Amino acid sequence: MISRMSTLARRLGRVTLVAAGVGAPAVATAQCAPHASPTAHVRIVEPKQGATVTGPSVHVALEAKGIEIAPAAEQRAGTAHHHLFLDTDVTAADVGIPAGTTGIVHLGKGQSDYTFEAVTPGPHRLIAVLADPNHVPLKPLVADTVRFTVKP
Repeated sequence: MISRMSTLARRLGRVTLVAAGVGAPAVATAQCAPHASPTAHVRIVEPKQGATVTGPSVHVALEAKGIEIAPAAEQRAGTAHHHLFLDTDVTAADVGIPAGTTGIVHLGKGQSDYTFEAVTPGPHRLIAVLADPNHVPLKPLVADTVRFTVKP
C-alpha cells in the first residue's frame, strides 16, 4: 500500500501519510496541480510578437497577472513560476516539465526575465508557461507564444 501511495505521490505532488496506530491503514491525501484562477494570465513582454532582434543574445521579459509568482522551492499552494520553451513544443499538460532538456528553461527562483545566449539567426518561436511548484503546468494551461526573428 505504501509503495502504491509513493507512486501516487510522484505523479500528483505532495502526499501526507497519517497512521492511526499499529496495523491501522494509512490515509493519503494528495495535492494535485492547482487550477489556474480564471484571471491567471502570462504575457511575453519582450521580445514582442513579430520583432526582429539583434543576436546572438535574446532577452525575455515576462508578466503574470492573477497569480503570485514565487520560487518553486517554497512549495506554496496558489503560486506558480515561469517556464520557457524556445523552438520546442510544450510538454504534456499533466506531467512535470522536464529539466535539462534543450530549449526548455525553468525560472524556478521566481524570476520574470531571462537571457538566451547563442541564439542562431533566423525565425524562432517562444512559449511561456506557468507551472505549479512541482513544475506541472497550471490547469487550464496558462501560456503565451510569440514568434520573432534574430538577425546577426
